Amino acid sequence: MKTTTRRRFLKYTIASAAAFGAGPPVLPAASAKEQRGQHMALGLVTYMWGAAWDLPTLIANCERGNMAGVELRSTHRHGVEPSLSPAERAEVKKRFADSSVALVGPGSNERFDSPDPDALKRAIETTKAFVKLSHDVGGSGVKVKPDSLQKGVDPKVTIAQIGTALNVVGRFAGDYGQQIRLETHGSCAPPHIIKEIMDHVTDPNVGICWNSNAVDLAGEGFEHNFNLLKDRFGETFHTRELDRPGYPWQRLIDLLVGMDYRGYLLLECTSKPDDYVGAMAAQARLFDAMVAKAAGSQ
Repeated sequence: MKTTTRRRFLKYTIASAAAFGAGPPVLPAASAKEQRGQHMALGLVTYMWGAAWDLPTLIANCERGNMAGVELRSTHRHGVEPSLSPAERAEVKKRFADSSVALVGPGSNERFDSPDPDALKRAIETTKAFVKLSHDVGGSGVKVKPDSLQKGVDPKVTIAQIGTALNVVGRFAGDYGQQIRLETHGSCAPPHIIKEIMDHVTDPNVGICWNSNAVDLAGEGFEHNFNLLKDRFGETFHTRELDRPGYPWQRLIDLLVGMDYRGYLLLECTSKPDDYVGAMAAQARLFDAMVAKAAGSQ
């Protein structure tokens, strides 16, 4: 399947699943004629690349850079925030629908680790506002953070609190056909801590957003840590540049293709290239080559 075809398949299959059923979108199993990895696509997180682009520029540049989808980080210039009016939300949805780029969903900065009950309540309510926003603009889920183990608080208490909050926002998200995507972030990022959090999570609308952290290689090693969480992966992964040294990018792709992962790998890049569109296109070519290599070895 060509890259463009795969992008469009992902975009419209995910959108349809979100529109017509509660819970996170579920992509169909590969047919006997399809190779593993054909329902996995590369996109962008507007972390640094894309942070300064308004929405029309962002969509146009993602199209030119062969990005299949985009996660819109909150507070950045595209301005897709819960404060948007119904008319503004409809306009955002139309802009993406008229493009070849899927709106994967908002990347919120909400976290559920605070020992302050009022702060925790605000985080939950703001996450619900992002869920409604994602639904209205055509996204399929919202990224959140765990985030950190608190000084002076038993880690087990914080871990249970995060898990309980995720169940609350997960149930709410299910009513809107959305997924809550828990980014492996902060001092909760080590995979064994994320697993402890997810052991408290029973709602099926909550999935893990792997964040490609250095700590993924710690302990018993990368593959062990991947396997520790793979049964709870959501529809988004965050990666750095796929040719950035120090992380086993090809092995990550191999494992994802091996499990026939269905969703997006989203570039969360920190480099400052002279040509951002060219850099995205280069990453898209590299991604396709890595997926092909992984599929050929299965």
